Amino acid sequence: MKLSQFKFKLPEELIAQHASEQRDEARMMVVHRASGEIEHRVFKDIINYFVDGDIFVFNDTKVFPARLYGNKEKTGAKIEVSLLRELNAENKLWDVLVEPARKIRIGNKLYFGDDDSMVAEVIDNTTSRGRTLRFLYDGDHDEFKEALFKLGQTLLPEYIKREPEEEDAERYQTIYADKEGAVVAPAAGLHFSRELLKRMEIKGIHQAFLTVHSGLGNFREIDVEDLTKHRMDSEQMEVSQALVDMVNGVKDNDHRVCAVGTSVLRGIASAVSMGGHMKTYSGWTNKFIFPPYDFTVTDALVTNFHMPYSIMLMMTTAFGGYDLVMKAYDEAISEKYRFGAYGDAMLIL
Repeated sequence: MKLSQFKFKLPEELIAQHASEQRDEARMMVVHRASGEIEHRVFKDIINYFVDGDIFVFNDTKVFPARLYGNKEKTGAKIEVSLLRELNAENKLWDVLVEPARKIRIGNKLYFGDDDSMVAEVIDNTTSRGRTLRFLYDGDHDEFKEALFKLGQTLLPEYIKREPEEEDAERYQTIYADKEGAVVAPAAGLHFSRELLKRMEIKGIHQAFLTVHSGLGNFREIDVEDLTKHRMDSEQMEVSQALVDMVNGVKDNDHRVCAVGTSVLRGIASAVSMGGHMKTYSGWTNKFIFPPYDFTVTDALVTNFHMPYSIMLMMTTAFGGYDLVMKAYDEAISEKYRFGAYGDAMLIL
């Protein structure tokens, strides 16, 4: 498919700038693949579409406060650093993006905190905006991470046109977040409240977790018209034996597997084995999913409404069918659904 096929006109006022008041009370569009029917519900109604024996697979990654503001040695010029991932714990090496990139060179020292107590040295260039930093900190690793993250802010998507607020530290995080490593929140999971998860448990709907540490590659601009030529950034992921056993057991009993978010959809697709089953996986994935794609494990998808040209939109259309999903997006715009990480939800059955 072509990049231009994922263009649509999205009014700016429909891009959610804040989270909904209650996690599970966002709106939810339900799209039925077989019939093409579209329903308009509230998110907590999702429980009515699943039965005892079905399973929801969640991404238990935990977002860390990845945005740092500091200054450059000698000149004192203001800089912005986005932490991407830790490369080496012992040497406190981090892969980062920097702004303004043209002024930050190998050998420069960068200072963070009101008292300049956190210092980093630029030791390598990775991309035009990418750098490798070595933090010069005397304490142990846990103490260093705690000090570093105290200086950080939540890294909200660029389409949220405001500075991070105190409530973002909680709301741009799923309630089941456990394994630290993501820069980007698995947004579909933001709709689940503790009360909803408990109701699902009482109904006999299984809950299982994989880990995909979502990075800024999800928002990187695609610069090729032919999608087969695009290369995804790699993301670290983990599929445990416990998850595999649960999902395979559900499939063998003819029940449904629901992926909560495109990160889970991609994680499952990266760990597929024969006969519609899953296998364990530990490592990195750069799987890029766009139509047409044959999903053998996942039967249902919870996702948000995504931006034009986005990788997440491409994955959603691969699962729901290009024509049906784009028709649903037209309806979402006319019905004034909220788009983006803090927006409303779509359930594809």
